[in-house]
Amino acid sequence: MAHLRVTLLALVVLAAGLAHAGDIELVSTNRTVHEGVFSGVSVRYTALLEERRYSVAGVLAGQFVTVSYVREDVADPATRPVIFLFNGGPGASTTPLHFSAFGPKRRTGTDDDAVMYDNQHSILDAADLVFIDPVGTGYSRLADGAERGLVWSRTGDAVSVAAFIRDWLARHDREASPRYLLGQSYGTARAAEIHRVDPELEFDGVMLFALVAGPRPGPLGPMTALPTMAATAWYHGRASQHHDSLEAVFEEAVEFARTDYVQALIRGASLPAGERRAMAERVAAFTGLSADLIEENNLRLDNHTFMLNLLADEGLRTGQLDSRATRSLDAPPQRPPHDDPGLGYAPSDPDLPDDLPGLLERGGHDSIVETYFRDVLGYRGDEFYAGLNLDVNSAWDHEGGGNAIALLAEAMERNARLRVFWVAGYYDLTTSVYAGRYTLDQGDIPADRLTAAYFPSGHSVYVETANLERLSHAVRNFLGRRQ
Repeated sequence: MAHLRVTLLALVVLAAGLAHAGDIELVSTNRTVHEGVFSGVSVRYTALLEERRYSVAGVLAGQFVTVSYVREDVADPATRPVIFLFNGGPGASTTPLHFSAFGPKRRTGTDDDAVMYDNQHSILDAADLVFIDPVGTGYSRLADGAERGLVWSRTGDAVSVAAFIRDWLARHDREASPRYLLGQSYGTARAAEIHRVDPELEFDGVMLFALVAGPRPGPLGPMTALPTMAATAWYHGRASQHHDSLEAVFEEAVEFARTDYVQALIRGASLPAGERRAMAERVAAFTGLSADLIEENNLRLDNHTFMLNLLADEGLRTGQLDSRATRSLDAPPQRPPHDDPGLGYAPSDPDLPDDLPGLLERGGHDSIVETYFRDVLGYRGDEFYAGLNLDVNSAWDHEGGGNAIALLAEAMERNARLRVFWVAGYYDLTTSVYAGRYTLDQGDIPADRLTAAYFPSGHSVYVETANLERLSHAVRNFLGRRQ
């Protein structure tokens, strides 16, 4: 009974959204020193592999195992930006951001053929990087017998990550440094929730990759999804529009979606049959689906209908995280999200040299990521690295959801220096570009403090080297505009 009372107390504390509800204890640190060339700059840096215990109201909830990269030749660390990065899911580790985007090593290949090589597009020359695997992902683990809601909930997760960030800044004497959050997918909601649960923990900027839009009831869902469907149909040669560029296709679809299309959706059953048919044919021209199918669905298309029908005559479906990807419709069933051919999709990259610099091959470990952690960073735990933990996802308490942008708008009103950088992929059906644009347009985000960048890619815009190079420059520019 005593344990139950303590656990209930902890949950009450979390539900109140009180800052400093979680306690962090550093257990171990492993330091290794490395060198790399990033954006043409030679950098000597320390890698910190740190393990921390996390408790709530005296109850052990779990452990954090994180990796930080800190540049050594810095005269005044107080002027050096530090970025805290995490992915989404919930239940997804930070590996895409760590080993495909901004870490000092970049992964290529799959499974037994995966290798790592020096990442010249890492932003370590411009900022220190702290890669956070929330409890339940990577090597971070839920404590035995711990109440899942302490960390596997919208509030509990945000409180735990905020507590870690506070501890990291204080322990490394970086409380005066410019600091930034970078979240991808559900990580964009986490970034906003951190501002809610700990409003005194201020930041100079928030980077939102693949923004999870707020609720879009009624006609707003189909309206905001259509431009990405149009881009996908154009990519696969199924759209009737004849444009020379992806951008032109997308913008025409946006204009149609927010004018004639949404007006037809709003009229609903009162739309005359002739007008309904004419609208179905216009939607068909953008999306590549048949007008009959669109009429059968009352002019409203969801991702499932679109993905399974666009290329059905070829026996294929498209991906959702990256709609350029395809998979046979009669392929053996898999547990979502593994049934999505867009999961982990990476187009062939012609820019890779034959002799990869700083090559790291998989050793006697289960994955190239585990090889890196153990052989390069010196991790000595017995656990496996959980790149994607579906148990976290299924157990997650979203607490009714919410609009992340509204929380960020409130934070920007409190903090005049806080800026937002939003990154989106044209072929991402999961967190579509126009859904993000609509959410930002309807939020109270000051236009002069918002930077947006679109890429010809899916959910993870950095999987192609050309996109990563452009993204790397864009992040450096965003950091350079600190007020």
